[in-house]
Amino acid sequence: MLWSYLLRYLVKSGDLAVIDANGKRHSFGHTGQKPKSVIRLTDKSLYHQLFFNPEFYIGEAYMNRTLVIEEGTLNDFMTLMATNLAVLEANPSALKKIADTFTPLLQRIQQYNPVGRATENVAPHYNISDKLYELFLDKEMIYSCAYYTDPANDLDLAQQDKLRHLASKLRVEPGMKVLDVGCGWGALAIYLAKETGADVTGVTLSSEQQKWAAARVEKEGLQDKVRFILKDVREMEGQFDRIVSVGMLEHVGVGFYKQVFTKVKDLLTPQGVSLFHFIGSLDGPCTTNPWLRKYIFPGGYSPALSEIAPVLEKAGLFMTDIEVLRMHYAYTLRDWHKRFQSNREKAAALYDERFCRMWEFYLQMAEMEFLYLGTGVYQVQFTKGLNALPLTRDYMVDWERAHAAQDAAPPLSAGRFRVS
Repeated sequence: MLWSYLLRYLVKSGDLAVIDANGKRHSFGHTGQKPKSVIRLTDKSLYHQLFFNPEFYIGEAYMNRTLVIEEGTLNDFMTLMATNLAVLEANPSALKKIADTFTPLLQRIQQYNPVGRATENVAPHYNISDKLYELFLDKEMIYSCAYYTDPANDLDLAQQDKLRHLASKLRVEPGMKVLDVGCGWGALAIYLAKETGADVTGVTLSSEQQKWAAARVEKEGLQDKVRFILKDVREMEGQFDRIVSVGMLEHVGVGFYKQVFTKVKDLLTPQGVSLFHFIGSLDGPCTTNPWLRKYIFPGGYSPALSEIAPVLEKAGLFMTDIEVLRMHYAYTLRDWHKRFQSNREKAAALYDERFCRMWEFYLQMAEMEFLYLGTGVYQVQFTKGLNALPLTRDYMVDWERAHAAQDAAPPLSAGRFRVS
């Protein structure tokens, strides 16, 4: 079995057993050492597929039930593979270093997201049924990294804390015009309008998200404060005091960062402030997992900070604050997976069993990336003017603590907004 050669090179810890299509058992690692997993391959064609392209075919085989978890859980198997891969990546081989020289070319090919194509690329993931996302997201339908002031906090609390954390960095004042780029189902835009009295415009490429968010605005009576537009940010016009983006940059691609940040600069007022929250590679530029690129995020890529900073510099934008959220997305994915599993039958009724296996593999694989494989979340604040913000970060902490205390107090009467 060709894959055996690769596994003997990779698996140095844990206990992995692979039962091939003929029923023969192959053992790797150390017997009895955790994590432990037993898998069965039911298709002989996997032998060479898993040898030449394991990153793609492990996920596809799990979807198709040609790779079956016999003992342990999917989490056990993924943890075993990820922890061993982390050791290997910490000591890259000469072959890996040679392959890395082709990364810039592959990025341009894989991340081709011009205006129009970007809409096509997000459709397979964001234009599927809202009912699916309702099964595992929080009550506000926030599909991005939560902020866990305590790892034991529940998802709803962590997502509310994230909204407050983001708002504290924007320093929004009543009446300011705010642009929310990649606004999702509208939670942040609505939060900013309610908490600060700002006028907020959200832009998205997902028609399903735009309809859902617009309906929520109407339900809450915020039509004069919040609106959602189906448009690529590169086609926007006007001037905004604040521009915020959460989870959008991952869909841009390295070849189009210049377009996006040049447009953001044009849209910002002279004293404007922008904040981008995005998944990023903590250990340098890379390429996107091929299974993830095909089945979950076509054209998607999580950039290294070293790929973002030069573009901001050349665009004439000043980075004024950078925060790295290290384990928060792992906790978020943990909670999403728990909720998805508790509603798995409903998800299967919406789609089918193969879809459910694809989705759980995606959530578990992503969790491994944040736990072991050098992936994190960046919050990068930048401005057009060096004097657009106070000289110290105290304003962030003061705003966040004041509004946390307000949120713990009895609610204010309808129609009012709160300012510090």
